[in-house]
Amino acid sequence: MMRDAAKARGYGTAALASNCSAVEATTAHGRYRVECRDKDGRLKWTDDIENLVTTVGKNDALDKYFAGSGYTAAWYMGLISGTSYTTGPAAGDTAASHGGWTEDQNYSAGTRPALSWNAAASGSKATQAASFSFNATTTIKGCFLITNNAKGGTTGILYSAGVFGGGDKAVASGDTLNVTWTGSM
Repeated sequence: MMRDAAKARGYGTAALASNCSAVEATTAHGRYRVECRDKDGRLKWTDDIENLVTTVGKNDALDKYFAGSGYTAAWYMGLISGTSYTTGPAAGDTAASHGGWTEDQNYSAGTRPALSWNAAASGSKATQAASFSFNATTTIKGCFLITNNAKGGTTGILYSAGVFGGGDKAVASGDTLNVTWTGSM
């Protein structure tokens, strides 16, 4: 008796070959928009500042977003003085230790202006204008964003800081600075 035997074997290979470079990178950054008006409300100058987001600021944002720890919505705007400025801002700056810069406090409010926020859109979020009414002539170097409202306060989270790229800005007594900040990821 003759038997036909057929053995069926299946071989399958699957390979995923990819030379794809689709990478999405996220970097925290922001921009201050500063507008100076004289005592009569006339526009004197405007300027933009590209800011640096500090390491403690990035860590704070990551902890609050991903771990949900210690969230606060209280943010304040401050001004960097052009007087005695030597260096900065730097990634390692904190509210207590920020290299070669100091805060300019020559405005009439008793505390740093509180920030109000617009809704996030297209991957960015902006503040409404923080207003500084000056009671002395001074020189402004830049701006910073912090969680402490005390003028000269050294606690809280220093999120970002930046200086004018084109040099210091003179502000006269009676002038008002309106500052907004827009951040994106």
